[in-house]
Amino acid sequence: PPAMSRRVVRQSKFRHVFGQPVKADQMYEDIRVSKVTCDSSFCAVNPKFVAIIVESGGGGAFIVLPLAKTGRVDKNHPLVTGHTAPVLDIDWCPHNDNVIASASEDTTVMVWQIPDYVPVRNITEPVVTLEGHSKRVSIISWHPTARNVLLSAGCDNLVILWNVGTGEMLLALEDMHTDLIYNVGWNRNGSLLVTTCKDKKVRVIDPRKQQIIAEKTKPHDGTRPIRAIFVADGKIFTTGFSKMSERQLGLWDLNNFEEPIALQEMDTSNGVLLPFYDADSSIVYLCGKGDSSIRYFEITDEAPYVHYLNTYSSKEPQRGMGFMPKRGLDVSKCEIARFFKLHERKCEPIVMTVPRKSDLFQDDLYPDTPGPEPALEADEWLSGKDAEPILISLRDGYVPIKNRELKVVKKNILDSKPPPGPRRSHSTCDSDFSQPALEEVLEEIRALKEMVQAQEKRISDLENKLCQFTNGTD
Repeated sequence: PPAMSRRVVRQSKFRHVFGQPVKADQMYEDIRVSKVTCDSSFCAVNPKFVAIIVESGGGGAFIVLPLAKTGRVDKNHPLVTGHTAPVLDIDWCPHNDNVIASASEDTTVMVWQIPDYVPVRNITEPVVTLEGHSKRVSIISWHPTARNVLLSAGCDNLVILWNVGTGEMLLALEDMHTDLIYNVGWNRNGSLLVTTCKDKKVRVIDPRKQQIIAEKTKPHDGTRPIRAIFVADGKIFTTGFSKMSERQLGLWDLNNFEEPIALQEMDTSNGVLLPFYDADSSIVYLCGKGDSSIRYFEITDEAPYVHYLNTYSSKEPQRGMGFMPKRGLDVSKCEIARFFKLHERKCEPIVMTVPRKSDLFQDDLYPDTPGPEPALEADEWLSGKDAEPILISLRDGYVPIKNRELKVVKKNILDSKPPPGPRRSHSTCDSDFSQPALEEVLEEIRALKEMVQAQEKRISDLENKLCQFTNGTD
């Protein structure tokens, strides 16, 4: 039709975004990437570390490498091993670059403190283990703005919200999903969730009211898994399959969930498309599991709303994909996204760049972006408060903060009951704690010390005797 020939090329600073892999020595080689069949991304990255779920005999493990430790990974490099069955999902805490959560087939979620130095042996002790699911846990996701709030979703069709700082379950979203949950995503301030499910519904949930506030049955007609994420202005972006098994993407408005704002067919490949969204540039990157390409689209307010930008193509299929938060990018190179593509035996960073001639800071590419400070405490969020992410400028680049420890304070069941009778303080200046009592304690310590020394002497005497005895029988 003649109308088509008048199409004006849309102006966009992202029209020429291009992707390129890093040089060979900047990859992470000799990693046995997990072979579990699961639609999770298998890789999580932040400005300090890259974490990858790996094959492990008899249990579940992932490896954590400092970003700068590129090249061949030593086969004795320590792993994070504590799960008794395969790890299915991992997620770095957005407010502490040394804290990562893992979800496993063993029904537990574990939260780990990763030191800035490379430890000598495996990390086997989580900071806290969260137990509440009755089947394997395949999804975890930290709250974007509240400290220590972590979401998990399991094959028991249950979504649980935890306070990691106390090890407590905050909320359990039961009876909402009638089948396997495919994915769960937060909106920007963490007031709502979007979920996709094997029952072919996309649900928008207010977790604190424990209510489904909107749902759409069959946003895509096909039977294969659907994915959904929140994009700007509370809209929802989905990927799925048509009746004819073509891959599709859709854009939806919560206020009118019946009709899509946009629905596009793409191709007939069968890998589930994992969407990664960058709110600062309004770009969605689609990485199909088993594909060898990354397609990307800009989402805008004018038709057709989802604008195809380009495709990064390579020869090798991806087993999984990590996506660097904005503060981990190199602003001096106009890098607007970095992916960590998993192969069978290696991890290959792929850099997405906007071509610019100037060396100056490009403030139109880098609006202020969520930083590492949480905007709320867990209990504030639980009580109904919402807060937007606390933003930072990337003008001078982002320098990661030194290791901050996650402290878990388990609530004591006795703390909630006030003791009977008048409150007594147990401070050292308490007059009840008399001098004679102190003498008594010190005397007891002295006696215990003597006893330990006597026992040690006895043990060493016995050991000497044993030596003489065994030497004599040679």
